[in-house]
Amino acid sequence: MEFAFSDEQEMIRTSAEGFLAQVSDSAAVRTAMVSEHGYDAELWQRLCAEMYWPALHIPEQYGGLGLGYVELAILLEQMGRRLLCSPFFATACLATPALLLAGSEQQKNTWLPRIAVGSHTATLAFAGANRWDADTVQATAVAEGQGFVLNGTLNYVLDGHSADLLIIAARTPGSTGAAGISLFAVASDSAGIQRQALPAMDQTRRQARIELHNLYLDADCLLGEFGMAWPRLERTLQLACIGLAAEQTGGAQQVLDLSVAYMQERQQFGRPIASFQALKHRAADMMLQVECARSAAYYAACVAQEALDPEGDAAVAAELPLAAALAKAECGEAFFHCAAESIQLHGGVGFTWEYDPHLYFKRARAGEAFLGAPSWHRERIAAALLDAPQAGEQP
Repeated sequence: MEFAFSDEQEMIRTSAEGFLAQVSDSAAVRTAMVSEHGYDAELWQRLCAEMYWPALHIPEQYGGLGLGYVELAILLEQMGRRLLCSPFFATACLATPALLLAGSEQQKNTWLPRIAVGSHTATLAFAGANRWDADTVQATAVAEGQGFVLNGTLNYVLDGHSADLLIIAARTPGSTGAAGISLFAVASDSAGIQRQALPAMDQTRRQARIELHNLYLDADCLLGEFGMAWPRLERTLQLACIGLAAEQTGGAQQVLDLSVAYMQERQQFGRPIASFQALKHRAADMMLQVECARSAAYYAACVAQEALDPEGDAAVAAELPLAAALAKAECGEAFFHCAAESIQLHGGVGFTWEYDPHLYFKRARAGEAFLGAPSWHRERIAAALLDAPQAGEQP
């Protein structure tokens, strides 16, 4: 695939890079990450009202700009570079795809315009256990009267403590695997929902635990068919992996840039340490990983764009599971490697609070585990390749 940004995409990248350099520098990140909600509410409104970023890939008929997943990946890469503290990823990469894939027209018309204008933030709550396949869904949903009753605990919910809308995954009692899973769109202030922000290693991205205690929902909260939501939830998580991979690419690029800038300033034996060949080799290895990560992330974004386009290339769209797994594995490892190398290349100050590499290191470690570790995704790739028909064989 020959890939290059169009003029419009380059304008989006340049605009995002310049804006985030001003509003999400080190001081702004450190202020936001210790605030009550973990982000600056005024900055979030600027992202919505001035930049229109939450509306970027929402179709025009629901109040969005109608752009594609590549444009979203461009934004996410720049956000990852600046460790932007905001509910953007949870809203745009988790909740919005779930609504687009599983929601009815009425549900899309209810929620997507609110997300597009920034009046509502949203997130996806699905994991009950520390795993990322269908069995991670452990909350239960029972049909009762004209609605449903939900119970259970949902963990690792990004921005779940502050989101206005929750997309909740639950299963029928006794079901396992992909069977019996449903999705529900729920206002976060509904009776029966308890939310608790959790302390996490990565302070720039908040997580929460959500407990459901006899949460009664009307039938119009159900997204799609009852007990049949796993294919759409799985597709949502694949798209989220690609978004996270783009963000990780940006983080890896930034720690490389920080390291090179520091090495050019730091003097040892009367010359900058950037002139030492051994350190040049380490920086070159970091650059190679960043470029490989960027290729994987944008290839996957192109595949996602075809998969989301009703008129897209079906053959390319079929590659989404493998492309998402590859991007998540490659970009997660690249970011963590570059963040760890950045601390080493900064020497004794690399792990101190005053310098930023430790913030990227924590984001890299947390992101590497979220939505599945690289080893888990590689196992999925290997299993898919083993199951695929060989040349000349009948499928």
